[in-house]
Amino acid sequence: MTYEELLTEIARANEQVVVMTAENRALVRNLPLILGKRFIDTGITEQTLVGAAAGLALRGRIPVVHALASFLTMRAFEFVRTDAGIPNLPIKLSGFIPGFLSDANGPTHQAIEDVALMRGIPNMTVFAPADEDDLVKMLPHIWQSPSPAYTRINTRKTDYIHADFEPGKAEVISEGEDITILTYGLLFEQALIATEILRAEGLSVGLVNMRSLKPVDEQAILKASKSNLLVTLEDHFLTGGLYTIVAEVLLKNQQTATVLPIALNERWFRPALLPAVLAYEGFTGKQIAEKILGYQTQHKQPTILSSQFAE
Repeated sequence: MTYEELLTEIARANEQVVVMTAENRALVRNLPLILGKRFIDTGITEQTLVGAAAGLALRGRIPVVHALASFLTMRAFEFVRTDAGIPNLPIKLSGFIPGFLSDANGPTHQAIEDVALMRGIPNMTVFAPADEDDLVKMLPHIWQSPSPAYTRINTRKTDYIHADFEPGKAEVISEGEDITILTYGLLFEQALIATEILRAEGLSVGLVNMRSLKPVDEQAILKASKSNLLVTLEDHFLTGGLYTIVAEVLLKNQQTATVLPIALNERWFRPALLPAVLAYEGFTGKQIAEKILGYQTQHKQPTILSSQFAE
């Protein structure tokens, strides 16, 4: 099932669902004819889009809002915070082309601080599916929630079949004594490749899909931190994303760990087609495995929450 098919099914079953967009119809091209007045395009006006969604939510509707992730989370940030987060309205934000998925776009269109922004908003929940299978398993739960939600939309098709979704729970793919990789979204695909390369080197490797970033699965993080090396992997700035989440969880629980973050450290990525972006920025499965092996070779002694290798 695709994103559009899922949304169509849910909207047909529940007349309170209203589909909205800021002239970004890539995910919902066929819905205007199907939903009629329940499809609203405000044009390139993200603030108006969120404000209108709040008005509809106050009248019992469930707005599913679409825009480019960079503009939805930054241009409309105050509206999301004030009109959706503070009053705790069930506005569902679908952020299109987040992170490396904006591949050929420059810095203005690169949403690589969106997780940090959205998880700081009161009542806002934040989710990042690994691929299309993960996405369609997650969204029914997200859309049924009474809370506002931001989802990093990822419609890439992979061969991986994910476990059923529960908000606030990570998907533990495997456990490892030597290394555990925590990741989310697009890079889950590359983490799978890195995991196999590392296992071929004789290492015990765990992998966790952190599909729910707020609420987050603290127990999964704490368990993973028992590995000799914990790796956080994300197409996001180092600050405010998964690395920061892990640091917060460890500090809250008075735990320490040796952590290698692989992220973007206060810089944007070079625009290109996705395979070239991953290779140039060092985020292919092979390059990730090489970074982890290089870190192990260089650091014989534990280094607590080191950010030396952040990209």
